[in-house]
Amino acid sequence: MSLANWSRNGWLVRHRTSAAEIADLLAVVERDLGDSAAGRHSADWRLSIAYNAALQAATAALAAAGYRAARDQHHYRVIQSLRFTVGLGKKLVDRFDAFRKKRNLGAYERAGMASDGEAREMRVLATDLRKAVLAWLKSQHPKFGAK
Repeated sequence: MSLANWSRNGWLVRHRTSAAEIADLLAVVERDLGDSAAGRHSADWRLSIAYNAALQAATAALAAAGYRAARDQHHYRVIQSLRFTVGLGKKLVDRFDAFRKKRNLGAYERAGMASDGEAREMRVLATDLRKAVLAWLKSQHPKFGAK
């Protein structure tokens, strides 16, 4: 499989991004990483904020690669695309996807789904993903101005 195959399957849509769009997405990552560290929020909410930081980093990578996810299974596709964009391994992608499922439960169905440890783990994952995306942008797509 490849991103081009995913596009042919209708899972992704070709997308022309800009340095401004990538910068805006990365600014959301920075904001959410800061907010997810605030101890005043519940573990559910801190996990959700860190998850969004990671999702926006993955979205920036996908946009830089020339795609955006179609509406159907949007978050799942963005997360899975990390194997093709920045080259993340299956184990890390699977862990991120497990947090997607936990975040959905905590955000839409039941309070108290996440522990403090899980919120911290999601934040570490998001921080590591930000670093990977920034390094990948710098080496593969320097025109987008990632520092």
